[in-house]
This record gives sequence, C-alpha cells and structure tokens, in this order.
Amino acid sequence: MIAIDKEKCIGCGMCVKDCPAGKLKLKEKKAVYTPECIECGHCVAVCPMAAVSIPEYDMADVEEYNKDEFSIDPEHFLRAVKFRRSIRSYREQPLEKEKLEKILQAGRYTPTAKNSQSCRFIVLKEELEEFKTLLWEEIPELAERMKGEMPQYAMLFKFMYRRWKKDHAADQLFFNAPSCIMVVSDNPLDGGLAAANMETMAVAEGAGVLYSGYLQRIIEASPKLKEWLGIPERHLTSCMLIGYPAVTYKRTAPRKKADIVWR
Repeated sequence: MIAIDKEKCIGCGMCVKDCPAGKLKLKEKKAVYTPECIECGHCVAVCPMAAVSIPEYDMADVEEYNKDEFSIDPEHFLRAVKFRRSIRSYREQPLEKEKLEKILQAGRYTPTAKNSQSCRFIVLKEELEEFKTLLWEEIPELAERMKGEMPQYAMLFKFMYRRWKKDHAADQLFFNAPSCIMVVSDNPLDGGLAAANMETMAVAEGAGVLYSGYLQRIIEASPKLKEWLGIPERHLTSCMLIGYPAVTYKRTAPRKKADIVWR
C-alpha cells in the first residue's frame, strides 16, 4: 500500500495523470489512492516533492534521477547488442558474488505484468556440481520418455549423455560454466525480459551468457529436478549459464536483412 505525505504533497496531479491503473485522484488538493493500487511505483518516481512512498518496498534503494549517471549512449548500446555472443567456453575463474548480485538486481528491476514481481531467481554456484550430476543421471530415462513425441531430442540427449559418460569434460550442456541462473515465472514474458536485462548487465560486468533451451527442456520434463530446485509447480522460463568467456571475439557477426514492415 502506498503512503502519501500530505505535508509534502502540493496537489500538482502528476501522480494522478501517470497512474497506469487510474487509482489516484485529487481530493481537497491532495493526492489520494484507492485500495486496488497495484503498487507499480510510478507515483513514487514522478512526484516532484518525493511525497509518495511504498513502505513495504525497499525505499532506501530509490535513487534520484541524474541525467549524466542514468543516460546510455545509443550508439554504444547498439554496438554492445551487436557484439554479444552466446558463450559456450568459460574460464575456470568464478564470477564474483558482487557482480552476480548486480546482475540479479537487473532482473529484479525488470517490469512485470500488473507489477506482479513474481520472478524467482535461482543461482547455482556452490551446489552446481551436485545439480549437474543429478541432471546427467536423469537423461537416459528422460530420453526414453521423449522417444514418442520428441524423437529428435531423445536422440540428441542420448548422444550427449554417451559423450559425457566417457569424458565428463565433454559436457555439451553446462560447458564448464561456473554459475547458472534459473529464472522462474508464471508469465514467460516476465521471465524472458528479466533474463535479457540480466544478460546485458552480465556483459557490462565483462561476463558472458548462454541461454540453454536444452537445459530448460530437460528440467521442465523432470519432476525430480524441479523438486530439487524447489519449483515443483512453477514454470522455468530461462536457464542462463554465466561466467567469464574463455574466448575473445574480434568483431560483430553478420545477420540477415531485417524483416520489417512499415505501415
């Protein structure tokens, strides 16, 4: 529930105009809200007098806008997007906890439908080796179950398993990544957007990411793995392998012509 400091409120109506749910109004030249407020924080951000707060949120984390510190050079940003690569070779050096926490903050601050803020971020670092072993041991049974509906995946996962069984270094699922972040969300778009922002932050920290659709498919098909992760009834939207790249890229990669329709 939001709180409005009546002493600070000047009745400018900015919060009323910007409220996406239309739950604010002016009464006796002061802003008031209705109980159906979704607590999106627009009123907190737009108020020129800092008269609005959401006590149950972390108000100490609110920052005043500063153009020099908040602006992103558009050309630099586009070049960063063009330069990013899916990383399948990682250095053994683990990603520092401080950097992981910043990456998670980028996910936390990503917008969600109706401000649900329902994403959960599972960071596998200390227990990653345990999880990897458990997942690999699940693959033979999962591949058998997939033969009917998804024969191509069944064959691929069996091939990967045989390679891993002969040589654990030949890991075509985890690629020696020192960390893995799972994004869990009931709304796939929310989880996908959070993962994209987290990758951008990871690149800014000198790290690299691989979105693993294979891992996601395996985990979603395995009640045992979902139970281990503590998400038996929830939807896994992204699996992100993350760490310092063991390869150095010299330039951007080409793309097809964009399929754009201007109307």
